[in-house]
Amino acid sequence: MIEAVVARYQRVAPAITRFARAIAGKEDLVVRLGSQAAGGEDEIVLDPGVFQAAYARSAPVTPAEVALTSALHEVVHLMASDFDEMRPIPRAWLAHQTDRTTSEEPEDLDLENPDLAPMLFDDLESTTPAPPPVEPAQPEGFDEPVSLLDAISSIGGPAAEALFFSLEDARQERVLLDGFSGVRSVLADLYLAAMPGGMAEARPLGQYALACFLMVGGYAERQRLQRMLPPHVGGALDDAQPFVDLVVEADDPWTVAGLALQLLEVARIHGLAHQVQQTDSKTVRTAKNEDDSTAISDSVDAVRIVSPPLADADSYDETRAAAQAVSAEQGKAGEADTAGDPATEQLVRVSQAPSVYLPTGQTGKLIVGGFPHQFRVFAAEGRGLLDHAARQWGVLQRRVAGELYPLFLANQRRGLRSGFDAGDISPYAALLLGAGLYERMFERRDLPTRRSYAVSLLVDGSASMLQPLQVAGGTRKSPWALAAASLGAWSLAMLCNELQIDFEVALFNRSFAATQDDTERTFSDRRHRATGGLRRTHSGSAERLSRTVNHYLIKPFDDRWRRHEDVLAGLFFMAASPRDAGQTARRNPESAPPVSMFDKAANVDEYNVTYAAQRLASRHVSTRILVVLADGMTRGSVRALAESVELAEANHTTVLGIGIGDDTVTAAYSRHQVVERPEELTRAMIEGVRSTLFRTIAVAGGETWWAHSSSKYLAQQRSSAHV
Repeated sequence: MIEAVVARYQRVAPAITRFARAIAGKEDLVVRLGSQAAGGEDEIVLDPGVFQAAYARSAPVTPAEVALTSALHEVVHLMASDFDEMRPIPRAWLAHQTDRTTSEEPEDLDLENPDLAPMLFDDLESTTPAPPPVEPAQPEGFDEPVSLLDAISSIGGPAAEALFFSLEDARQERVLLDGFSGVRSVLADLYLAAMPGGMAEARPLGQYALACFLMVGGYAERQRLQRMLPPHVGGALDDAQPFVDLVVEADDPWTVAGLALQLLEVARIHGLAHQVQQTDSKTVRTAKNEDDSTAISDSVDAVRIVSPPLADADSYDETRAAAQAVSAEQGKAGEADTAGDPATEQLVRVSQAPSVYLPTGQTGKLIVGGFPHQFRVFAAEGRGLLDHAARQWGVLQRRVAGELYPLFLANQRRGLRSGFDAGDISPYAALLLGAGLYERMFERRDLPTRRSYAVSLLVDGSASMLQPLQVAGGTRKSPWALAAASLGAWSLAMLCNELQIDFEVALFNRSFAATQDDTERTFSDRRHRATGGLRRTHSGSAERLSRTVNHYLIKPFDDRWRRHEDVLAGLFFMAASPRDAGQTARRNPESAPPVSMFDKAANVDEYNVTYAAQRLASRHVSTRILVVLADGMTRGSVRALAESVELAEANHTTVLGIGIGDDTVTAAYSRHQVVERPEELTRAMIEGVRSTLFRTIAVAGGETWWAHSSSKYLAQQRSSAHV
């Protein structure tokens, strides 16, 4: 399972990044997973499919060793494989040109079945003796610079190209992994375990190419290989040894390519590769070369771990193109989309998602990310609707902190222990002065009473929150649930911002996960392509992998509220006018936010509650408040949700559960309230947090005036408390 493969990689990812930075000499080099391998200047993308192939090997190595080795193997090849330098074709290569013809070249064979052309090879070779080698004249145009792969393909054809990739693969591993004996030993175990099967299935040319690969890489010595190979193949290795030694010493891929042509010539001399004659037609020459290429690649690929940039020319080009797309996405070469398979991208995203552990022992993946920023396009309309809804539903938007503001202001100014503290004038100042306690009034104590707070709001983001609901006592249905929740989140954000309280707003649902940069077009296209691909490759798990449990951070703790106001305002517009937002998305999906991200799939509340509580617990504050708002019960386990809430309360987090037209919150939340009207929902959110903050001040201890004030407020609210 690719999820397990990625999980193992994550354990060694820091070591891989340090290794890559050391080899490249770049402290800011980024190494990450992606659906398509890419090796750029500042970023390396590893394809987890390569790791999965390595895990399928049968060798005396552990999964952890395979994870580290295969990742380092990919980093080396992605960093070192660059064959784009343009040079004129070396004159010495022309002696190996397989496409040379006489002036009277025979016409192509007119065969009914072109696949029969290889059957003519033996007859042609036996009846037509090879002419003596002649140093050809430099053809016209050969002085022009070309890329390495174009040069070797034009001179030696597919067979020379396949042999070059295998030799360069082994050379890079031997040179760049020198000093990493552990990695080299794991690669040797993997290759040598596969070698007997590879040799047994290979044709003579394939055995020869595989032996050259193992000799260049230092995985097997020539004498050992000769003992297991037929005599004519073993004899060819004697003549190949000097060229193999030169490959090991080479420091330039052009040199390796020239040696690949030499080694292929050795194979022809020993009768392992087809002889290409000047009198051969183009069809026969092409068929012979492709037959040799297949023999080489099939045999070597059965043993080595095939890295994308060294698989073949097409794979190399795709890897380089992906690297350019990554650079362009980062703004280095213009705009471009990252190439890759959306199904694999989704697998990687699920695999990299954090695992949430419930108190019941259950474990699940939670996709965590930022809320799509494109909702800002609805910000202007959203702000207007927010003001209108606040007036309609009677939600005060100015100084929502109310009586809390002077209490918090005094609390922040003081930060001292109790009644006789410095700076502020106590109501008992005259009495203290008369009693000679002037010095104690300005005495600073060691233990401050300043309290710190963090508030987290978790909002249900399923499609049912956008469905029309009956308002209690009314006759008309309207989609008010998510709109009222967004207004409450807006007001709660203003409350916390006024009081300088750390706060977070998150939305949760269960559907195909959107990304922070998604538009309606990109989200819809990615969902369609990923879902289709997963159904083809993971039919039994496609639903689980495509409809994930998602946790969107609209406003994270450590970000300023001002940066996210427009996003929340845009969400309110979509929630208050879903039909208008949908029409805008259909008219201009390239710029509209992904309104279709709100799916009807049922939520699994307990994972989101647990994760939100963990984020709260990581804040170094004395008071934590978590407000959870949903229009129905979890489709997971009510018991798991109740235990998650109980665990959060045990860790000193006050959890408030608010149900929208649904009283099932009473089964999971000890502090709960059910609302039937939009104004009730918004007020419940604000007053629930407000009363909790007053309560924490009241129990802070000490005979302080602000504690008395908060106690008085609580006494007034006791009969109508929301928690």
